[in-house]
Amino acid sequence: MGAAARIKPKRLAGKLRRIRLALGLSQSDMVRRLGYEGIIAYHRISNYELGTGEPPLPVLLEYARLAGVSTDVLIDDKQKLPDKLPAKPKR
Repeated sequence: MGAAARIKPKRLAGKLRRIRLALGLSQSDMVRRLGYEGIIAYHRISNYELGTGEPPLPVLLEYARLAGVSTDVLIDDKQKLPDKLPAKPKR
């Protein structure tokens, strides 16, 4: 008996790429802005954006903070990113 495959958000990769591009950052710049320079390699950003890898939860949280959205928006395929990024966080 094998474990079932983990359910993954289908739109996460595209959302992460859109955030980086909206901020005008290269993949290396994104690692720095996320605060993970020296911890994750810049090619991991490519993996996240292609959907071949998923960011750890703390990295996903930093993406959300940089974009000014909740992590729900990133994870939930039914929710869209705001047209303007970074967004003003809702209180």
